[in-house]
Amino acid sequence: MGLFGMLVSWPLAPVQLLIKLGELIEQQVDQQLHDPASVRRQLEEVEEARAAGLISEEEEARAMEDILQRMIS
Repeated sequence: MGLFGMLVSWPLAPVQLLIKLGELIEQQVDQQLHDPASVRRQLEEVEEARAAGLISEEEEARAMEDILQRMIS
């Protein structure tokens, strides 16, 4: 890319950086949603909330189903 190419593409640099940032954030979110350790922690938190009486059995089942659905989708 020569000097002319740099001058033409320079105004688009912020847009390109924003796109790269969005892709990086998407990667991190996907990685966290599908990380087995993270999923296990979330499931344990739901079980602890149920054991402490903070949520009902139905809420526990719904929360666990939501967590597992996010992991496989």
